[in-house]
Amino acid sequence: MPINSAPIRIKQLHHFAYRCRDAEETRHFYEDLLGLPLVHVIQADNVPSTGEYCPYVHIFFEMADGSCIAFFDLGDNEKALPSPNTPSWVNHIAVQVDTEAELQMASQRLAGAGYEVVGVTDHHFVKSIYVFDPNGLRLELTTPVGDPGFLEHARDTAHQKLRAWIKRRQEG
Repeated sequence: MPINSAPIRIKQLHHFAYRCRDAEETRHFYEDLLGLPLVHVIQADNVPSTGEYCPYVHIFFEMADGSCIAFFDLGDNEKALPSPNTPSWVNHIAVQVDTEAELQMASQRLAGAGYEVVGVTDHHFVKSIYVFDPNGLRLELTTPVGDPGFLEHARDTAHQKLRAWIKRRQEG
């Protein structure tokens, strides 16, 4: 069967799912500290996609655009283990706030709740703070700053920059 040449048009993120150690601890972080409402809870004993027996609760927290960050509590008080071949700063999820003032407020709120916050880091097109949630998931909160034409330029040069990186790796 021939493959349709039309690209898949993905509209937006529906949800990102990660393992959590404790659903209530996770709810407190995302709902009480970050203000993301808990909007859906699924409790089941079997995994729908595999049929495997594995009791779990799947919890969803909604962002303003309707996308969610979601977690699986498998009831065993375990969180996901970090990848031994990947630095802790690599795997993360970034969420956006509207203003630098909101970014500062989030930093103060998280630090006040006992979380270690890194930043504000100026990336020249966004400013960001970083925090590990109770599950060890690195979360970046970010807000756009700087030249409004930056993203258009970045889009126009993305393939060129990627080709340069690939060449560097091949030569290296």
